[in-house]
Amino acid sequence: MTSIKGIKNERSFGKDVLASFVVFLVALPLCMGIAVASGVPPARGLVTGIVGGIIVAPISGSPLQVSGPAAGLAIVVAELVRNYGIEMLGPVLLLAGFIQLLAGVFRLGQIFRAISPAVIYGMLAGIGVLIFTSQFHVMLREKPLATGIENLMTIPVSLYHAFFDSDNISHLTTAAVGVVTLITLILWDKFKPQTLKLLPGALVAVIVGTTIANVMRLQIAYVDVPANLSEVIQIPTLTTLSKLINPSLLISAIAIAFIASAESLLSAAAVDRLHKGSKTDFDVELAAQGLGNVVCGVLGVLPMTGVIVRSSVNVKAGAKTRLSAVLHGVWILALVVSAPGLLRMIPMSSLAAILVVTGYKLVEVKNIRQLKQYGRMPLIIFFGTFIGIIGADLLTGVIIGVALTVLTLVYKISYLNIYLKKDEKNQRIDIYIEGVATFIRLPKLTSTLEQIPPDVDLHVHFDNLLYIDHSSLDWLSMWAKQQEQRGNTVIMHLDRLEKRFRRPFQS
Repeated sequence: MTSIKGIKNERSFGKDVLASFVVFLVALPLCMGIAVASGVPPARGLVTGIVGGIIVAPISGSPLQVSGPAAGLAIVVAELVRNYGIEMLGPVLLLAGFIQLLAGVFRLGQIFRAISPAVIYGMLAGIGVLIFTSQFHVMLREKPLATGIENLMTIPVSLYHAFFDSDNISHLTTAAVGVVTLITLILWDKFKPQTLKLLPGALVAVIVGTTIANVMRLQIAYVDVPANLSEVIQIPTLTTLSKLINPSLLISAIAIAFIASAESLLSAAAVDRLHKGSKTDFDVELAAQGLGNVVCGVLGVLPMTGVIVRSSVNVKAGAKTRLSAVLHGVWILALVVSAPGLLRMIPMSSLAAILVVTGYKLVEVKNIRQLKQYGRMPLIIFFGTFIGIIGADLLTGVIIGVALTVLTLVYKISYLNIYLKKDEKNQRIDIYIEGVATFIRLPKLTSTLEQIPPDVDLHVHFDNLLYIDHSSLDWLSMWAKQQEQRGNTVIMHLDRLEKRFRRPFQS
């Protein structure tokens, strides 16, 4: 038995090591690219990837989930850095991490799973469009604008500057490298050989773009990675921490905590479907993500979440334990420390091209089709969130989505339909009461049933009544007596109805 167990452990170790290399190759360009999209130096994204692997993975509640910088937070961070400076990233993230950590300690992980999928899908799609449009400009060596609408509307202008303005040779060369990277990524994902299926398209595309740029010695922007990783560390000071009393910064911290938690737990739930091993403890996972963001806040680097792309690659590459996620962080650290010069050879436009595809993939049409099966309201919530994010900002879009969800819930718990089927020949009226009969809808109930003519047989049906409160039940009892005094015959089983909902009345 011992030898068999040893063989299994040895095989598991080998598979974890192989998977860790694959995840490392996927994570490397994404860590830097998301940092660029967030408006911070690429090295800060690499540090977050290292923390996600070495610190978060060992204590994660999801054994095969990989954590690191996520595209979903790039827009929030970019706005924060633009408005308050990069020095406030650490304090805000520190607070967001503590919020997540406390939420996990107090076992609030399940609450995030209850968020309407329409809001989450709308949020991801909106973020996808923001990333796509902003990084499309970067890929063409243009500066992204403040809002998604502006970036979307000015794409034709950037295309003209890059390919048709003869005075902008640097724009043309930058755009050419970006477009080649983009095309390589798309073609690789579509036609990659089966024998190389584990080789990530993002890495192949970056290698192609980097090779062209360096062989031709193009005068374009390249990744700036310091020789000493400690140079990007920016520990919060008492001065920057004191600024957290600013309501806008508090809102930013809450937004980061909310989005990071939702994305991490949704990713963990998706990863659980991909493997047959131990499933996620959502409260532990939330606390682990919070601790990771506290560490990232202390270091002043990017926020992290559990990310589905790297996590799914981890599972598909054959990972068996959390060791693969830990090792991927070790490999990132080893490369940054030992060979930062390799990273400085990567063109910025190549990273932007990777993010253009990443943003595009966040807008998943299949999610819209899935929501359509549940009626119009999920679609309205989705597009309300989506349009709010693109037209205003991320927080506004999420607030719109949550508000629409609450309104939908209020409508559902107050929905009441009263249908009258008249049989003139037999002087009979069948009354069907459906939905929820509460004091909120009592005026509708009274106005409908008080119009009943005299001298008829009334048959009241409660088969599709989901709930009735005491005030509505009391009024129906009084109404039945009044109808009998008018010469009507009333057939309805109030005793059964009261028995059915007895417990709520007694409480």
